[in-house]
Amino acid sequence: MFSKFRSLIFKINPETAHNLAIKSLKFNLVKNIFDSNKDTTMFHTTLFGKKIKNPIGIAAGFDKNAEVYNPLFKLGFGFVEVGTVTPLEQYGNPKPRIFRLAEDEALINRLGFNNLGSKNISSRIRSNTPDGLLGVNIGPNYNSKDQLKDYLINLRVFHNICDYITINISSPNTEKLREFHDALKFEELIKSIEKEKKILKSKIPIALKISPDILDNQINEICKILLNYDIKAIIISNTTDSNREKLINISKHEKGGLSGKPLEYRSNQLINKFYSLLKNNVKIIGVGGVDSGKSAYDKFSAGASYIQLYTGMVYQGPNIVNKIKKELKDILIKKGVKTFKDIIGKKN
Repeated sequence: MFSKFRSLIFKINPETAHNLAIKSLKFNLVKNIFDSNKDTTMFHTTLFGKKIKNPIGIAAGFDKNAEVYNPLFKLGFGFVEVGTVTPLEQYGNPKPRIFRLAEDEALINRLGFNNLGSKNISSRIRSNTPDGLLGVNIGPNYNSKDQLKDYLINLRVFHNICDYITINISSPNTEKLREFHDALKFEELIKSIEKEKKILKSKIPIALKISPDILDNQINEICKILLNYDIKAIIISNTTDSNREKLINISKHEKGGLSGKPLEYRSNQLINKFYSLLKNNVKIIGVGGVDSGKSAYDKFSAGASYIQLYTGMVYQGPNIVNKIKKELKDILIKKGVKTFKDIIGKKN
């Protein structure tokens, strides 16, 4: 059905189309999709100590204000990450701020952490118990005078109402945010998070979301720090500032973060580099260009233990989890593999 309506949907402004998608899920206008692979054990896994039915999650950015996480579980996602959430409500950047690059199967966004703020979003989660594993992605307000402090404020708000928290240091649309990739600032941030967790007596798992535009020497520095602290997962990666050279769509030079298929190769490269250094001591959640069984297979074989998507659903529709599982199951069976876990890190 989505394929029949896609051309019509793509005539609508991307942000308007996204808002309509949220409303459709919110009011149950997207019917539950029959999933013949729902209980297939080859996809069962554990994330942050909790059992989930598959390793496919929805990335932060789709459900910014925690409105539709339960409908997303019904679509088959093994876990859902909401946000990015900032301490205070903010509008984000001026519109237009999302651009659909259909020929490239990509999006460019410069939303700027538009969200209702931690107080409103935490109240929403408290009043609507998640039906699955829920993560909250947190970041600082655009005009914050102390970005590190903003992370700690959010940690205090969400540490006891979700299953994990993602520290987002990777959006290209918030000034100075990516400076946290610098080793000194990065370690100061992680150390502060650990200290705050002890004060709160919280065992909330922490994930870190990084930029795909980091330098090779930063990979080594980040890995050393991750292994010295209690960081459970790294999300590789957020949107990119680069990779515009081979794009076709006329919107390719719009300012903002590029996501979708053009990010896939860079993301897989990074995943493999981090996997070789982290040795599975820190789990990897792979993001970037996931829209099929083959793209999921490539992420797992590069070293990801879990995957997330967002742009893929824009182009493939709400049945994407079922589609990926069906295609991935066929690939695994042909290769004589019993579970997706057997291919993790087996790229070489």
